[in-house]
Amino acid sequence: MKIDVLSLFPKMFAPMQESIIGKAIERGSLSFNVTDFRDYTTNKHNNVDDYPFGGGAGMLLTAQPIFDAVQAIKERDDKGSAGHVVLLDPAGKAFDHKDAERLASYDHLTFICGHYEGYDERIKTLVDEEISLGDYVLTGGELGAMVMIDATVRFLPDVLGNAESASGDSFQDGLLEYPQYTRPADFRGMQVPEVLTSGNHQKIAEWRLKESLKKTYLRRPDLLEGRQFSKEERDLLDDIKTELNED
Repeated sequence: MKIDVLSLFPKMFAPMQESIIGKAIERGSLSFNVTDFRDYTTNKHNNVDDYPFGGGAGMLLTAQPIFDAVQAIKERDDKGSAGHVVLLDPAGKAFDHKDAERLASYDHLTFICGHYEGYDERIKTLVDEEISLGDYVLTGGELGAMVMIDATVRFLPDVLGNAESASGDSFQDGLLEYPQYTRPADFRGMQVPEVLTSGNHQKIAEWRLKESLKKTYLRRPDLLEGRQFSKEERDLLDDIKTELNED
């Protein structure tokens, strides 16, 4: 996969060279490039923002530097493309686990990180979708882009050490992940659930499913709304409600 980022603060992306993403870059599974779109401004004062027509608070990113920076990405690309272009925008769709998995299916992504009050609306003609990290506003799009890139890259083949790691994550099947334990089995009197050391894989799978359902029911009941439950899931959820003394 190839990932390009347009940002006014490319140094903020230095941590992306570390950990799992850094290893993916070293192995050649990922090409990662950050472009400072200020380098493409034609403004004599090197500005990339201006006041909004009609008045209002704050400054807007102007179209020209970003248009030219995207064009430069296309010219560097073997296919002459900027790939799938994502605009980081508080008004965009809230990013979730399914978006990360979907974005991982593209061979080239370009993220445009905003700053200041917002964008000249014409910049949006360059993009394929607008995504937000959540219902709050950050100083710029850089942190949001890093989160989305990290979540997306985890789905690339051979990026995680264990092929089952991404598929077993919270949200992968619409449920929060079950509790997990490692050695020792007894730590300061806190015991690992006996079923996990039983060697009975069927019982372990059932325990994990029940714990996932329980955690989701207690912490994120919204994830269960509209879910098509299997008979096993429905029975387990009924047991959970009974245990919690609920109808």
